[in-house]
Amino acid sequence: MTGEYVLEGLAVPESLNLLHDLLERAGREHPDLDGADLMLFETAVIEVAGNVVEHGRPHGGVAWTFRLAVLPDRLEATLSDSGEEYPGGTWGTAMPDDPMQETGRGLPLATAVLDDLGYRRTGESNHWTMLRRRG
Repeated sequence: MTGEYVLEGLAVPESLNLLHDLLERAGREHPDLDGADLMLFETAVIEVAGNVVEHGRPHGGVAWTFRLAVLPDRLEATLSDSGEEYPGGTWGTAMPDDPMQETGRGLPLATAVLDDLGYRRTGESNHWTMLRRRG
């Protein structure tokens, strides 16, 4: 069984709750979806979306669209936003050296739980793609 879900709005903290709700709904509507797969995928989505909320500029004025596809063999999502370009370049799974450092963990964590995390800038929009194969 497949399904598609869309959430549009502003990249503000309250929207993270809406993302949680959307992913919970996808889980309810797809009882064949493994709970661990959904939980890890949700972790990655919230980490990426949280970065857009926290670092997106202009703060509170970034519009976004989240699209989720539940497919027989994978979960795919795209988060597109109108914020400034992501300045970070590449990332991996390495966490910051200082265990007390509170920043710099989101993208490495997302990378660790996804099969693919991508970023591209097209025109005036950022596009984050996330893929996790189903177990």
